[in-house]
Amino acid sequence: FKVLIKEMQSLCLNVEVLSSDGMSIEMRDTDEDVFRAAEELGIDLSRRPNEGAMNVEEI
Repeated sequence: FKVLIKEMQSLCLNVEVLSSDGMSIEMRDTDEDVFRAAEELGIDLSRRPNEGAMNVEEI
C-alpha cells in the first residue's frame, strides 16, 4: 500500500489517506520501518553491496 502511494506521489499526484470519518491520516515513511523489515528478512543494510565479492584478478 505504501509503495502504491509513493508511486502515485512520484507522478505528482496529490494522495491523501482518509479514515472512515473522512479525516486525513498522515502516512509516515520512516527509515526505522525499512531497517526493521530488513532485519526480519535477514538483510544487513549496514554493509556495502558486493563488499565480499571477488575481483576478476582474484579468481
